[in-house]
Amino acid sequence: MNLTKKIILGVLVYLTFMLVLLPADIAVKLAPLPTNMNISGVSGSIWSGKIESVSIGQRQIDQVQWQLSPWGLLLGKVTLDLVIGNPTSPVNGKGLVTLSMSGIDAEGLKFDAPSRFLLGETRLPFRTEIAGELSVFIGTLQQGLPWCEQLDGKLFLNAVRVKNQFGHYPLGDIELALACIDGNVEIRSNEEMNQLGFNGSVLLQAEKNVVISAKIKETASQPDDLKKALTFLGKKDSNGYYPIKYQGIIPL
Repeated sequence: MNLTKKIILGVLVYLTFMLVLLPADIAVKLAPLPTNMNISGVSGSIWSGKIESVSIGQRQIDQVQWQLSPWGLLLGKVTLDLVIGNPTSPVNGKGLVTLSMSGIDAEGLKFDAPSRFLLGETRLPFRTEIAGELSVFIGTLQQGLPWCEQLDGKLFLNAVRVKNQFGHYPLGDIELALACIDGNVEIRSNEEMNQLGFNGSVLLQAEKNVVISAKIKETASQPDDLKKALTFLGKKDSNGYYPIKYQGIIPL
């Protein structure tokens, strides 16, 4: 091996060790983070590290840990085995997330959070207040246009309670199925997945457009305020269902 090849090999080995041993806190300082994001308590390396706290606006996530797969880099991908908090933390999750030029993919993703974390400081119409817990399970997610190429998962809304100027609505537990339809995210439920007599879907399209196509009928388990409000949806059909139709920009 001539001197030139030895120098090139030595430089490559040196750069490889520098990358492997690069502290995570230096990598975070060099990263182009959003202006409203604050990160503290960074330790470990870019291959195996931990962050004590991540805050984005009014939202905060504690104890973020990751393992980075070196094999994914050979394919031009960043594959992270993520863990957020622990099972007793208000906000917790885990899963395999892959970042590439084509977007974000995820497998076996689980995320739990209270409604106040998701809503943040958002002001809802009619002075609406929402309480409850959310759990997301994603078997497979592949980003596409406008939203997805593939999506298979479940969304659980636990002990949901809604309060606004029209009444109180303890809605209980609601299960929703997540799917990808022609690049759009579909959220679907039926009477076997909720106690509200609700059947139908919500389709999230490009440009924040949403299409709701559903129906609901009165059931014994519905809160009284909800039963009274059903008549505002229009005329019920022969099977006792009231229509729920909407198409437009997400009303937030």
